[in-house]
Amino acid sequence: SAFDSAGQRCSALRCVYVQEDIAGDLEKMLAGAIAELRVGDPALLSTDIGPVIDDDALGLLNAHAAKTKNPFAIAPMDHERLGEGNFFAPRAVWIDGIGALGKEVFGPFLHVARYRAEDLDAVIESIVDTGYGLTLGLETRIDETVERVRANARVGNFYVNRIMIGATVGTQPFGGEGLSGTGPKAGGPNYVRRFAAERV
Repeated sequence: SAFDSAGQRCSALRCVYVQEDIAGDLEKMLAGAIAELRVGDPALLSTDIGPVIDDDALGLLNAHAAKTKNPFAIAPMDHERLGEGNFFAPRAVWIDGIGALGKEVFGPFLHVARYRAEDLDAVIESIVDTGYGLTLGLETRIDETVERVRANARVGNFYVNRIMIGATVGTQPFGGEGLSGTGPKAGGPNYVRRFAAERV
């Protein structure tokens, strides 16, 4: 969810909260997985991550990387092999929480924050406080946790135990809330009304 389409999808994973109990193990797995990613020409089947959209996007990512502390995984890039292009190595960094971002970061840049199980409500509140509400994903086997997050998060799309990108058009309505809101969900029962103007 963080690295497909070079992390430039609207629903790409920007920040993941990891329960403290498993943070160390997850860091090792993420670092190993990111090290295996191949950056390059998207026309090649061997490429995992292509270039970002333009020079401006690359500049924003490089500026963000320069001021970001605590990186624990950065994929290697062979600049001679890559040649010209807006290539940015995918990476993961530790942050204190989603509030540290300040704005959305479009690119293969995963921000990871630790939390204690008893602080789940505070985590949800910090996500709501950003004002954005497009997509939220949750990995859990506990039904009560699913309901707790669903009831308190203000997002248009809430995925449980699956990737956060790739909603199927016509099958899974898609849309956001708050700063990510555009009105009725595309593919939902009220979508057709967006194309009609009532007159009296």
